[in-house]
Amino acid sequence: MQNFDWKKLQNGSDIRGVALEGVPDEAVNLTPEIISRLGKAFATWLTQKLGKQANELTISVGRDSRISGPDLMQAVMTGMSELGCHVYDFGIASTPAMFMSTIAPELNCDGAIMLTASHLPFNRNGLKFFTDRGGLDKKDISDILALAANNNFVNAASIGTISKYDFISVYAAGLVKKVRDGVNHPEHFQQPLKGLKIVLDAGNGAGGFYCDRVLKPLGADTTGSQFLEPDGTFPNHIPNPENEEAMAAICQAVLQNKADFGIIFDTDVDRGAAVDSEGTELNRNRLIALISAIVLQEKPGSTIVTDSITSDGLTQFIESELKGKHHRFKRGYKNVINESIRLNQEGEESWLAIETSGHGAMKENHFLDDGAYLVTKLLIELAKSKLEGKYLSDLIANLQEPKESKEFRLKIEVEDFKSYGNTVIEKLQEFAATREGWQIVPNNYEGVRVSCQSAEENGWFLLRLSLHDPVIPLNIESNVSGGVQKIVTQLLEFFPPFESLDLSSLKTM
Repeated sequence: MQNFDWKKLQNGSDIRGVALEGVPDEAVNLTPEIISRLGKAFATWLTQKLGKQANELTISVGRDSRISGPDLMQAVMTGMSELGCHVYDFGIASTPAMFMSTIAPELNCDGAIMLTASHLPFNRNGLKFFTDRGGLDKKDISDILALAANNNFVNAASIGTISKYDFISVYAAGLVKKVRDGVNHPEHFQQPLKGLKIVLDAGNGAGGFYCDRVLKPLGADTTGSQFLEPDGTFPNHIPNPENEEAMAAICQAVLQNKADFGIIFDTDVDRGAAVDSEGTELNRNRLIALISAIVLQEKPGSTIVTDSITSDGLTQFIESELKGKHHRFKRGYKNVINESIRLNQEGEESWLAIETSGHGAMKENHFLDDGAYLVTKLLIELAKSKLEGKYLSDLIANLQEPKESKEFRLKIEVEDFKSYGNTVIEKLQEFAATREGWQIVPNNYEGVRVSCQSAEENGWFLLRLSLHDPVIPLNIESNVSGGVQKIVTQLLEFFPPFESLDLSSLKTM
């Protein structure tokens, strides 16, 4: 363990690593021993932050359905109990529920840990940490890793307790109450979803609870719901609303079962997406438009914060149709959430922060990115729309969507990829300024965004540096057929001198 690189476990504001053997070129670096030390490090970090002794701390632990979950969860709980902490074992839970345990009056946990690697392959796992202030930030994770590396922990004379607790039922009951109160159905208050067929796809992750503990008590017909049982091999599809196969599966389930609505979650339920009765995906720009329409009905004129790759049509919809303000910020769900929080602190009302990935956080819900809460807001509007003889999708009928949309991920094949990538972006700004019909978009917070205004292009592109990987993502959208190819053709006049960029995906467009 002397030469173990603890810093490699940091992935932004999370910890991620390889937990299982068997995948070539992926050495295991998240063992029970490592996890135990990380648990002790988190408990020690809490003692420093809260001014409490370890034996005064109460910490909750939950996990997703990954195969490595049970062993790693036992290790992290044992590590913290050895310091004297009282630990709640939630079993399979969702990431949002873990945060809620820190503010639940019946528990009042000092901290919470979720073992998950979100949508990553089955051999990965990781840790998300929470206090009642929300998820920890990058610096907090660095501090915890430093404590784990130092390993200066003293076990308590009296080991703390580990107690099982069914908190996911408490969390689900809160969502049920929200729907009942939000719909206030005049005939069947307790079952406001009665008469609606709603199909759930949990992707064999942690979100299956939503069917039996939320949808059914509300009266929904859940016939056709699929992949609800936790299975860490993910045998059916990746639990990821951004995955084409996953979205195709829920769309097909909706159409086959003639459902009114479809729901899909990622592995740990901090992201969600939906499908309407026609089998149309309600994700990315559509999901943002839909929840924005709901929020701006409740909070007129407020600011919607999104990530950088949202479309021009979405901006027009939020600002012209909904009379709100669209603040396009950086990629990264924590960046988007923190920006919305900052705006509120400065007096600019912002009730929604949402990424195209499906991470959506609302001011009314502690700015917690909670896929189940987001979907619950949609269900309230779905039931209210039915009462009025309307469809949920009517809310976004005037959303202008691009004719074509494409993302290219250009690999950077040098060690100092960040410096190289930033040089490419800087030179592209110079190049774009010389092109007729191209205009650099002002107030852009990452990379370079260019509006392509000629009739044959009629769109935009954004080139930015990936948050963690040696990649420059290039997003292009056009409102005319063939427009993306026209934009690519111009860009291929710029890129060739950069020999350390892999342009194969662009050249085969």
